[in-house]
Amino acid sequence: MKVPYFQAAEIRPLCALAAPVFLAQLAQTSMAFVDTVMAGRAGAVDMAAVAVAGSFWVPAMLFGQGMLMSITPLVAQALGADSRGGVGRFLRQGAWLALLLALLLMGLIYGMSLAVLRMDGVEPDLARLTSAYLQAILWGLPGLMLYCVQRAWLEGHGRTQPAMLAGFIGFIVNIPLNYLFIFGRMGAPALGGAGCGVASAVVCWIMSLVMFVSVRRFQPRAWRFEALRPALVLRVARIGLPGAFALLVEVLSFAVIAVLIAPLGTTVVAGHQVAMSVAGLVFMLPLSLGVATTIRVGRALGEGNLNAARVARFTALCLALAVAVLCAAALLIGRSFIPLVYTDDTAVIALASTLLVYDAVYQISDATQVVGMATLRGYNDTRAIFGIALVSYWLISLPLGCALAFSGWILPWPLGVEGFWIALILGLSCAAFLVLWRLARLERLPREAVWARINR
Repeated sequence: MKVPYFQAAEIRPLCALAAPVFLAQLAQTSMAFVDTVMAGRAGAVDMAAVAVAGSFWVPAMLFGQGMLMSITPLVAQALGADSRGGVGRFLRQGAWLALLLALLLMGLIYGMSLAVLRMDGVEPDLARLTSAYLQAILWGLPGLMLYCVQRAWLEGHGRTQPAMLAGFIGFIVNIPLNYLFIFGRMGAPALGGAGCGVASAVVCWIMSLVMFVSVRRFQPRAWRFEALRPALVLRVARIGLPGAFALLVEVLSFAVIAVLIAPLGTTVVAGHQVAMSVAGLVFMLPLSLGVATTIRVGRALGEGNLNAARVARFTALCLALAVAVLCAAALLIGRSFIPLVYTDDTAVIALASTLLVYDAVYQISDATQVVGMATLRGYNDTRAIFGIALVSYWLISLPLGCALAFSGWILPWPLGVEGFWIALILGLSCAAFLVLWRLARLERLPREAVWARINR
């Protein structure tokens, strides 16, 4: 049987775009790992403060990042339509949006830092360090949002290498900065775990500066003053807001699961966290391919070449499924050995090994929905992304997970934490089905309807 839209020639540009994105994601994940390890050297309370603070500020950061991701397909579409003279406006107006978002998020995180100090049941030292971390990291948010704008703009041009460079520079600089501010070296104050917040804030600005230099080298006149244009800013925000909420919905659903399983005991929580950490690392592969898909689909749609958009989407899906099969096989083969990287507790290793089987099972569905969501971004169809995420995570995964984990409503016995993983498989399968259904509808639209959709 002939595959209609698969083209081997499309694999190379997809991989060329995806590989630097993957390395950039790996560098950022490594930074979080280093923060945890170095804070742990200062003490258990310091390490806990970094983790608790992350649960507050990371969702806020992801919301801002999700909003600004809409710049990538907008730039790709404009370039496909040969509107090269106008793409700089997305960078400059995106910067206005980034600064407005940063101010909003800074106020939100500052309020969180004060609320932590008043929370009942939280140890005073933990509350103090968490609050100090949050009050430090908030000063890095303007730099981080500007980094996201520049990254999205460059990726819209198909230039994914600068983000990789910024990520690795940030990772390298983060280590000595942590050392200075956690332990108080070279005249710097010894801030303990809160020092990670100071270091991270500085790293955000350094990464933004690296991206600024990259933009200047690529297009010297792209960065120039331009007055705020509310209509264009609102367009970027309108397209980006549903995607931002979709990202927030996904992150919060996993946070809720972590809270719900807490009463099941330390071993269960630890085993779940190990499996989720591994899942997060594996997820970077389809996520990186998804960024490449958005770029290729957006460029093709801007050109008005609907067939090329289908080729990019279908080829990316085939590639993602092949990677998913390999990842699933690796997880199944290594499920008894991978947890040893995280712990030597036999009970935690046994549970994590079991959960990694579920992780392997949902790789196919996960790869399908990631590439599908990325294609929808290329169509600027972010409302569908939000709706699918809301249904899959909050109407299916969470309620079904609670029923399977804690009650006998569906099965005669509760399954504990495994119930949430089974529900996650079903939720992701639902997301994959809905994404493919939505794409089938979009890909049947005539060229004029698609053009009107991406330009509204």
